[in-house]
Amino acid sequence: MKRQLWSWLRMLGGLGILLVLLWHLGSGAFLDGLRRIDAGTLLAGLGIGVLTTVCSAWRWCLVARGLGLRLPLGRAVAEYYRALFLNAALPGGVLGDVNRAVCHGRATGDVGRGVRAVVLERVAGQLVLLVVGTVALAVRPSPVRTALGRALGTPAAGAVGAAVAAAVLAAVLLGRARGRRTGAGGWPGGRLRVALAEVGRAGALWSGVAALSLVVLAGYVATFLLAARVAGVRAPVADLVPLVLLALSAMALPLNVGGWGPREGVAAWAFGVAGLGAGQGLATAVVYGALVLAASLPGAGVLLGTVRWVGVGQTLDRVRHVRAAARSPQLQLEERVLAQHAPAHRRP
Repeated sequence: MKRQLWSWLRMLGGLGILLVLLWHLGSGAFLDGLRRIDAGTLLAGLGIGVLTTVCSAWRWCLVARGLGLRLPLGRAVAEYYRALFLNAALPGGVLGDVNRAVCHGRATGDVGRGVRAVVLERVAGQLVLLVVGTVALAVRPSPVRTALGRALGTPAAGAVGAAVAAAVLAAVLLGRARGRRTGAGGWPGGRLRVALAEVGRAGALWSGVAALSLVVLAGYVATFLLAARVAGVRAPVADLVPLVLLALSAMALPLNVGGWGPREGVAAWAFGVAGLGAGQGLATAVVYGALVLAASLPGAGVLLGTVRWVGVGQTLDRVRHVRAAARSPQLQLEERVLAQHAPAHRRP
């Protein structure tokens, strides 16, 4: 019951942010950017998605190796694509990652390590994003940097920022409450410490994990910048990068509907504070979400192929079972008994 309540709260939080944005900025901000997406933009987003997905899967392989698990790169890429599609298509934005963690854990015979490998792989990417985003905000002068510690400027940006701040506060409070129930901040029995100790024994892999995370982050930023240009934003790239990193960081918040919600709210707030217009920020985030969804579509093919092979496998298992039963001594004995007691005119 508590898990279901938490899932509903996460979904409602994301929907609440989107409703606030729709109320203050109107539906035009949602639709204007989408109308400008053409085939070339989709192909560019798909190409960047291939790079980020392969590098993310490679990062997963390195973390799994650090935990002592075997994970071929080809299989990791296929499962990562499937996870991306499920994350984008299902509420919550993490169900695909849960699926790949459990499937890999079952395949290797250790579900616990399989889950920890996925969690640490995602945490590594978030840490790199946090570090790069902090450095970008500290180095590059931006109105956002000063606005984070004082009242917001325009009324529209203020309303959006207040909604996002409320969502962040709710997420923190709910996360703390959940952590107190389970212990160790949501990791029962100190599993996080165990996972860090396991990976710490293979520290040489972390340089590769960090490098791949930087490449993945560069791909996400490039996609966001492409979305900004499609949405009609003409600000210099150097001015947009801190705003983009802030919006990407918001995607880590556990209040979303298939990844939608905090990203759009923070983008609208950041672009509004920077003088680019909250509507432009929302349109940029919406285009980015559409490009990410398009880039995850190969995962739908992987998912359909998996379902098809599962059905074939179940059918083959039934055939093997019938054949094994036909050869069983018990069945052969029953056939001989029936043959001995059959009427004479029916015996061969």
